[in-house]
Amino acid sequence: MKFALSWLQALLDTKADARTIAEKLTSLGLEIEGVEDASAALTNFRVARVLTAEKHPQADKLQVLVVDLGDGNPLQVVCGAPNARAGLVGVLGLPGAVVPANGMELRKSAIRGVESNGMMCSTRELGLGEEHDGIIELPADAPIGTSFADYLGSDPVFDVAITPNRPDCMGVYGIARDLAAAGLGVLRPIDTAPVVGSFPCPVEVRTDDPEGCPAFYGRVIRGVTNGPSPQWLQDRLKSAGQRPISALVDITNYVMLGYGRPAHAYDLAKLTGAVVARRAREGETCLALNGKEYALQPWMTVIADESGVHDIAGIMGGEHSGCSETTTDVLLEVAYFTPANIARTGQALALTSDARGRFERGVDPAFLDTGMDLLTSLILEICGGEPSEIIRAGQPPLARKSFAYNPALAGNLGGIDVAGSEQKRILAALGFDVSNEWLVTVPTWRPDVDGAPDIVEEVIRVHGLDAVPSTPLPRADGVAKPTATPAQMQERRIRRAAAARGLNEAVTWSFLPTAEAEHFADGNSGLWTLANPISEDLKTMRPSLLPGLLAAARRNLDRGATSVRLFEIGRRYLRGEGGASDEQPSLAIVLAGEAAPRGWATGKAKPFDAFDAKAEALALLAEAGAPVDNLQVMGEAGSQFHPGQSATLRLGPKTVLARFGLLHPSTAKAFDLSGPVAVVELFLGSIPARKGPGSFARPHFAPPALQAVTRDYAFLVPALLPAGDLLRAVRGADKANVVAARVFDDFRGQGVPEGHKSLAVEVTLQPVEKSYDEAALKAITDKIVAAGAKLGGVLRA
Repeated sequence: MKFALSWLQALLDTKADARTIAEKLTSLGLEIEGVEDASAALTNFRVARVLTAEKHPQADKLQVLVVDLGDGNPLQVVCGAPNARAGLVGVLGLPGAVVPANGMELRKSAIRGVESNGMMCSTRELGLGEEHDGIIELPADAPIGTSFADYLGSDPVFDVAITPNRPDCMGVYGIARDLAAAGLGVLRPIDTAPVVGSFPCPVEVRTDDPEGCPAFYGRVIRGVTNGPSPQWLQDRLKSAGQRPISALVDITNYVMLGYGRPAHAYDLAKLTGAVVARRAREGETCLALNGKEYALQPWMTVIADESGVHDIAGIMGGEHSGCSETTTDVLLEVAYFTPANIARTGQALALTSDARGRFERGVDPAFLDTGMDLLTSLILEICGGEPSEIIRAGQPPLARKSFAYNPALAGNLGGIDVAGSEQKRILAALGFDVSNEWLVTVPTWRPDVDGAPDIVEEVIRVHGLDAVPSTPLPRADGVAKPTATPAQMQERRIRRAAAARGLNEAVTWSFLPTAEAEHFADGNSGLWTLANPISEDLKTMRPSLLPGLLAAARRNLDRGATSVRLFEIGRRYLRGEGGASDEQPSLAIVLAGEAAPRGWATGKAKPFDAFDAKAEALALLAEAGAPVDNLQVMGEAGSQFHPGQSATLRLGPKTVLARFGLLHPSTAKAFDLSGPVAVVELFLGSIPARKGPGSFARPHFAPPALQAVTRDYAFLVPALLPAGDLLRAVRGADKANVVAARVFDDFRGQGVPEGHKSLAVEVTLQPVEKSYDEAALKAITDKIVAAGAKLGGVLRA
């Protein structure tokens, strides 16, 4: 929200400068996003008088001016403005000045062969308005040679971030109230008296939707003249970023921005019959002021007459009934709309406005009469006319909340002991009523205050959050105990291990385009779709981390990256039976592009393959504490994976810890990726927890006393037998002696029967009490051969 210092000073009697006010607002919880001072950019512009104006010898539309700056050294300036003439007092930009409107730096130059020492400026060029038909004309008594910044005066503009819980500060008056409570001035009372109507209101005004519009006030003002609004009003609207339109429209905007009270003025000549707040009817539409037509739902509140809908209530008026230069009679509408209904309507129509931003937060329901009087007084003062009596349809919710309050809570909850008298002063300045028994009644403009803790917050923020003492938390003696949970420790270990393996961490959106989410949806669960997404392309909660990483890989490859190695740790969101929410911690990896670049020793660049993905999966599962030696490699990785080059890692036939492999070509095409793409997905929630305290501590290293022995075994096994199954059988053949086993050769060719393969396994044996003799080695070998035979393996001769 933006407003000028002069506007604030009209409502708050204060001598504080802009910097002091900005600091105080931030300390009150109204964060300042910026303070702009338009005059700061005008220091190199001077008030100047045109002494002579002669036609340019080389151009019909240009004039050569001699300009006086009051120092006795007139300057020659070339100007194309039609109103440039001798005797005019205007604004001269000197060489070196930067034009605010376009950032152009002025220089001494020759224009059509005639020297020019600067530029006479228009209102638009100086960023002070939209006028550009001619140069600025100042009063004849303006001080010649004075800096235009000094002549104009400084009027800084504050840009304040208003949090959603502070609807009272959606108007400059509410901000002034907070500053007054903090001791930075005295709040000026709203200077208006009830305006008595001189004739009955000729239009019936009523509300047929008491749920959506509990109160609907209206009055007619006839005989108005709708021209430009006065300069002071235009200046205040411009400081707020509003474009002045006409007096009637500007007045309603002024009351909305100044006092947080949206209102609407209808051209009475464009209305037919009674004006009613009601629910929309099936098939009704509204052509709004933004030029768009909106299809309305039957639960939406609208303002309509006998001819149809004129206004999407509380959000935006319609084009058909707006005021114009020809308007002579107006109907003023001041209403209270239910915040939840306004928010729901705005979301459904994807329609935002200043009025919606205030109504959905909650405007002051007790401000209807005062708001009507303010609007009426301003219209009568600026546009003239004669007001009717007010019709008040319905009743606004005026009930005020009251809470028993203990002033000691300021110290107990807020950390500052504030004297009771000071607490009463602060609350009274904010509009709260405090009885002698400390029963606190909340003002109608503070719907966010809902109990004693909220009252403490009000006292402490005004008293000063910087006065809260820094108090260390109590700590036990000795070494601090760890605070991270086992799951957090596991996540840290995996993240560090992934980074150490050369993977780059990515953080992607938790939301996906629906098509991408459906591509990775689990057939056993549905998708979560957001009712109010930040974008239509981000409306579905991700069922997997892979789509976000695949999109990130595509962006990197499109920008010239040759090798992409990304990982992400996060949650995937599944929809269980009966709509139950299921969030699962996961880790995903995407390997795309070149695994190894081309070189003289290797030839062509090597792409990633399924074994690269498997290696990453096993390494990170080991870091996570999974029993990788006991994992089974099985199929059914999913329809997104290449059926012949993917698998799952399971602990038993049902518990899936990971899936890995190459993407299916159709999946790669759906994400606009070419070439092999290897991916991994680890399901961290399925990894069994380590047992006992200190589960992440490494056991002490005690080297064996005797040297290990290695033996090689070559088995003929069925071609479809996974090598991992054979390794697991070999390791389990004699757990007391076999400490490691690995496949070092896979041969299929001459000498190997059709439908078989030869797997060579290196087995490491570790003696414990004494070295092996031939009998001991033969006994171990017999157990290994027998284990291989159970899988259909035969030891080769």
